[in-house]
Amino acid sequence: MKSVKEISIESKILRRLQDNPICLELVNYLFADEELQEMQEYANNVSIKRLGFNDHGPVHMRQVAGNAIKMLNILKDCGIKTSLEEEEIGTFDDSMCAVILAGLMHDLGMMIGRQGHEEMSVILAQPLIERALMHIMPGDLRRRTVIKSLATEAIVGHMSSRKIHSIEAGIILIADGCDMTKGRARIPMAINTTPRVGDIHKYSANAINRIGIHHGEKKPIKIEIEMSGDVGFFQIEEVLLTKIDSSPAKKFVELYAGVEGQECKCYL
Repeated sequence: MKSVKEISIESKILRRLQDNPICLELVNYLFADEELQEMQEYANNVSIKRLGFNDHGPVHMRQVAGNAIKMLNILKDCGIKTSLEEEEIGTFDDSMCAVILAGLMHDLGMMIGRQGHEEMSVILAQPLIERALMHIMPGDLRRRTVIKSLATEAIVGHMSSRKIHSIEAGIILIADGCDMTKGRARIPMAINTTPRVGDIHKYSANAINRIGIHHGEKKPIKIEIEMSGDVGFFQIEEVLLTKIDSSPAKKFVELYAGVEGQECKCYL
């Protein structure tokens, strides 16, 4: 049974893809995929209950996909081509399909554990990606190959531990870093009350009230972060900025953050 939050994010994603019939068909297929849902749920169990980390399950993966879809649409509105378009090997819809697949599957490796989970995510995601692409474009092997390869790059590169080269993978990297509001830390904060190594990530995420992704003023994408306390700066400077700095999409992003009621700091 999907949570209210999952259904809410799915509705937002569907609205953002109203003008992309092929992408709309893909997300509807993935949202109905029972195996993917079970894998996301188990990844979250391992992350929160076994390892004591933040949410890495169905809500997080949907949120990352939604963030990436929004950012990719902003780039399109600004006339910026994706890597597939620039290289004349694919369309904007192909890029969007790859981003959707990566967003919804990038943390499946948490089913196994934290170490090397991006590589494990790639292994676990391959049959699901192939099945989904065969469903929506059965007669186009070349197109399926390009999208699968791009989605794989985005999944394996989402921790900024591996060099990535496409705008699409770079967008997933930033979209993942942008999911760090207090809601993501709510369950682990409630379950794990004994201090542990690494808890700074939970407490810093818990200080993030809101993250907005909009059309920018100086650059195409504007990310605005509102916090309840200074501890939130850790999450921004140690997680999000690290991902943005490693992203081929960095040049398209401006970043502002500040504690509620205080002046915002411009990072990019």
